Amino acid sequence: MAVFGNKASKAGEAKVAGERSLLLGIGISAIGTGMYVPFSLVFFHHVTGLSFTLVGLVLTITGVAGLAFMPLAGSAVDRFGAKRVNLVLYGIRALGFALYPFASSLPAFAAVALVTALADRSFSVVQQSLIGEVARGAARDRLQASTRALQNAGMGAGALLVSGVLALWGTGGFTYTAWANSLAFALAGLLVARVRPVPAGPDGPAAGRPAAGYRTVLHDRPFLGLTAANFLTALGYAALSVLFPLYLSTWLAAPDSLTGAAFTLNTALCAGIGVFVAGRIRRSGARRTRSAALGAVLFAAAFAGQIVLGTLRPGQSATLVALLAIVVVYTLGELVHSPSGGALSVSAAPEPVRGRYLATYQLSYSLATALAPSLFTALLAVDGRLPWAVLTAAALGAALALLRLERHLPAEAVHAEPPAAVPAARRPAGAAA
Repeated sequence: MAVFGNKASKAGEAKVAGERSLLLGIGISAIGTGMYVPFSLVFFHHVTGLSFTLVGLVLTITGVAGLAFMPLAGSAVDRFGAKRVNLVLYGIRALGFALYPFASSLPAFAAVALVTALADRSFSVVQQSLIGEVARGAARDRLQASTRALQNAGMGAGALLVSGVLALWGTGGFTYTAWANSLAFALAGLLVARVRPVPAGPDGPAAGRPAAGYRTVLHDRPFLGLTAANFLTALGYAALSVLFPLYLSTWLAAPDSLTGAAFTLNTALCAGIGVFVAGRIRRSGARRTRSAALGAVLFAAAFAGQIVLGTLRPGQSATLVALLAIVVVYTLGELVHSPSGGALSVSAAPEPVRGRYLATYQLSYSLATALAPSLFTALLAVDGRLPWAVLTAAALGAALALLRLERHLPAEAVHAEPPAAVPAARRPAGAAA
């Protein structure tokens, strides 16, 4: 049995056809995203010439419209395939950024921003679906880890690239950045076009059965439970960018430079050791539910550390050391949870309706991101430790939910190895050999 399990693991680790092109495309796409996301308001203000107020209003409205479009993107994936939809979204993003420098009027900017936002918001759904379409078994976990590492490295590189452009050409460099961004998305699309999906399984679209609608997703209680658990964890993902800077400046009265140090450490660890950590977890044979739960527990430990720090409020040097230690624990939680949680959602989705399932799952991230600013600021106004207490409880609740869902989710979702390769000792009592 042990030998068979090792063979299965090696099969699960097999390279995906066109994997290098896929990952290179993801990395280049991340560089393009990093060119504008950290500077979004300033970026669009200088590219279009419109006021900050108008730019902010348009981005908010188009962002909400993009959320509403996600279910349609999921349906498109189920009908046309993730690879085709992925290429369309890359094309839309490339065209949108090529047109931004010419969108100097409010109607033109709103039109371009709307179309681009629809593609941006839906991209995570389609990319997750693409991983499910091109990989099986443990290869999905590996691609999840590689994708996250490349996205962090690419966004950091994109931000540095823009900083260099601005140092050379001033704010006029934003126009060149927009066109470079367009080129990055176009090149990423050309590279991803080389990836080849694996043949559909017995339950896939090739079986000839019509794909069911969102009613199927809403009737799948284990998957909805998985989505709810991810919402609790997703609040933690939003903490570093939303809550952390406010907490530092208001409750701890620490210098704003610590925020930059924390972000740099988090990005460097994600890019540098993300694949290594995920590989160790994968090779340990841990069930995806349990490794994702471990990531949530590490989140809870980091959040509890913030409560202790906010209670003691030591000197500046001790605060710096403690904060960096907390960020390391938080980042480890992210690196453990993300690949397993992503692969779990992809593998728990039935192949004919994978797009709809993942659109539903990704809404948990989007809703958490939308809720986080108002929730965190309201709790912080009461007590600086209160939002961390809520996040600690949410992370522990997510971990418990993942463990309870384990026996209700499909075996091929829980185990990175094919179900047939799971040793008999790990099967439920009474199961056939």
